[in-house]
Amino acid sequence: MTFRPPSPCQQICTLDASSSVCTGCGRTIGEIAEWGRATASRQQEIVRRSSARMGSRASHPA
Repeated sequence: MTFRPPSPCQQICTLDASSSVCTGCGRTIGEIAEWGRATASRQQEIVRRSSARMGSRASHPA
């Protein structure tokens, strides 16, 4: 069985106007919409990408 990660949602649902990325979880609007129907491996990829985006934001604040 493939591990399904928990949703990265932080209940801070605000899209950054310049990047169209949620400031709370780091997902794009497309990734947020896809989450519920995504396969476990796709969810893992979304978590990896959103974590990378959030790490990038932390090292380069607006």
